[in-house]
Amino acid sequence: MAISNNPHTSEYHIELEQKYGAGNYEPLPVVLERAQGVYMWDVEGKKYYDFLSAYSAVNQGHCHPRIIKVLQEQSQKLTLTSRAFYNNLLGEFEKYATEYFGFDKLLPMNTGAEAVETGLKIARRWAYEKKGVQENEAIIIVCKNNFHGRTTTIISFSNDPIARDNFGPYTNGFHKVEYDNIEALESFMEKEGKRIAGFLVEPIQGEAGVYVPKDGYLKKAKELCEKHNVLFIADEIQTGIARTGKLLAVDHENIKPDLLLLGKALSGGVYPVSAVLAQDEVMEVITPGSHGSTFGGNPIAAAVAMEALKVVEEENLAERADVLGKRFREALNKYISTSKIVKLVRGKGLLNAIVINDSEESDTAWNICLRLRDNGLLAKPTHGNIIRFAPPLVMTEPQLDECVSIITKTLEEFEK
Repeated sequence: MAISNNPHTSEYHIELEQKYGAGNYEPLPVVLERAQGVYMWDVEGKKYYDFLSAYSAVNQGHCHPRIIKVLQEQSQKLTLTSRAFYNNLLGEFEKYATEYFGFDKLLPMNTGAEAVETGLKIARRWAYEKKGVQENEAIIIVCKNNFHGRTTTIISFSNDPIARDNFGPYTNGFHKVEYDNIEALESFMEKEGKRIAGFLVEPIQGEAGVYVPKDGYLKKAKELCEKHNVLFIADEIQTGIARTGKLLAVDHENIKPDLLLLGKALSGGVYPVSAVLAQDEVMEVITPGSHGSTFGGNPIAAAVAMEALKVVEEENLAERADVLGKRFREALNKYISTSKIVKLVRGKGLLNAIVINDSEESDTAWNICLRLRDNGLLAKPTHGNIIRFAPPLVMTEPQLDECVSIITKTLEEFEK
């Protein structure tokens, strides 16, 4: 295909990606050039509200000046040593983050999928070396409609055909139960408890459409894990770091995971950083050579992550997410009470979604997102008829109110 000649147009950059890039994404047709706080600008200079936050990676807002300053300063001193040597920041980060979240040990990685893979490996080794499960017999329970990444192991326990089709053979050792169904979880644990290494769960299923479980589900699941000596593995890669109105989404039910998986906003979205946290009794199964990453725990990652966490605490982002989330849902519920195009709004904090009154196969939600783009707000559908709304947590009340106005006015254009 021929590429247009003007690099200052969206068309040029879209055509460039389509010609030279793999087709593993279907982006909304907008080409972004810069961002600050809650705003983004395209190559033509049009300004938008960001209502996706890079899937909750930029909770602290785009290009937060404190985080960027630390990134710039550290990148001029030391960027990478690998783990063949110590560096002067990793230990500081590990101490800071373990005290911040209340764990003994941290294992650093880079991406969310790596954090999940790391958690799975720790759980399996713990099952064999601590629980006494026979080798190669360990089971990890997962939930249907989960999203934990797209590695070959992770897609093995996905039930999304787009993620799975023609990528087999799949990895064994996983059992799926229905999300938010404590009876199904209990039944399987009663049956196979001696072989179960861990229960991997998203406190809120984000990619599936921001499904919030019933009050008490996670607490009962943790009690079942304790009863059967099973590790409770909380995937807080999207829900953690203040997104849902608490530091962690499990904090809404006062749960302490055995393994905590973090990523995305752990760096404020400026650098790939992820981590697994656990207590000594669990993490000590990891020994030299059993797991690692050249970039995991590098000095830039350590410096950036510490500053990103300080911003969350010092700017009270969890409290702000809680207040703004309630304000958002109240306003949307008021609109939905007389709407024909929207069924409901659901979520916690500033992780929310609206369900469009159409089938998953329809293009209505996509068309609404295109119109939202035209009206100055960027969001993206998930699962066909659901639109996720997750702005940066640094948003103010007047900004949120303006965004609600954009959303409701856009929806009015689709009412029939």
